[in-house]
Amino acid sequence: MRLQKYLAGAGVASRRGSEELIASGRVRLNGEVVTKLGTKVDPNADRVEVDRRRIHLKPVLWLALHKPPGYACTRHDPGRRPIIYDLLPAATRHLPHVGRLDFMSEGLLLLSNEGDVAHRLLHPRTGIERVYHAKLRGPVPAELPDRLRAGVALEDGSARARRSGWITPPHTSSPTVEIVLTEGRNREIRRMLASLGVTLRRLRRTSFGPIRLGALAAGTTRELSPKERAALRRAAGPACSRAVTE
Repeated sequence: MRLQKYLAGAGVASRRGSEELIASGRVRLNGEVVTKLGTKVDPNADRVEVDRRRIHLKPVLWLALHKPPGYACTRHDPGRRPIIYDLLPAATRHLPHVGRLDFMSEGLLLLSNEGDVAHRLLHPRTGIERVYHAKLRGPVPAELPDRLRAGVALEDGSARARRSGWITPPHTSSPTVEIVLTEGRNREIRRMLASLGVTLRRLRRTSFGPIRLGALAAGTTRELSPKERAALRRAAGPACSRAVTE
């Protein structure tokens, strides 16, 4: 395993932060300072230290969080807005979030220290489906799902829904449309709807790949089951390797 991956899996810092620790000479491998990125480490045999404190890998952990609106997906917010880590139990606050939801969006957000699997899940080529329910200010055109599937021109390229359909009728005052995407571009749904002249009232993600939000209460977490973790690894594809062991 690469040293920076080991440090990230141990919850010392993010992958990038771990690389900075190595480059600054604060990491020792078997008593020797290591500054070369990509140095390999055997988790079962080697001794890793940061600032002379021994570091151990943490067990693989996957959490599902029901993110409420009004929380930022970051560890530190310059504007001092509430952040998702305020909602997590203290013992799980080292977990990186897998993708993100924008500040006012809500719903399912995954967190995990199994970085290689998370990276594969987020890659556009993997095609992991994210399902969203968008409540709109109606009435709106009945053909909206067709237009979303056909594609909408945005400043960073065309965006289209893999699937879309009405959950509640478009002629009502608060119609809800389901939108399925396979990538996680910044504020993608909000920008698609705005470009079509549609006002969004509420956006909730109800699933990410094989994981469902279900009845998880807003602001709470649950640990994924072994079956769910296995489903995520299958969805990530055979190319991913295990960064840490269970």
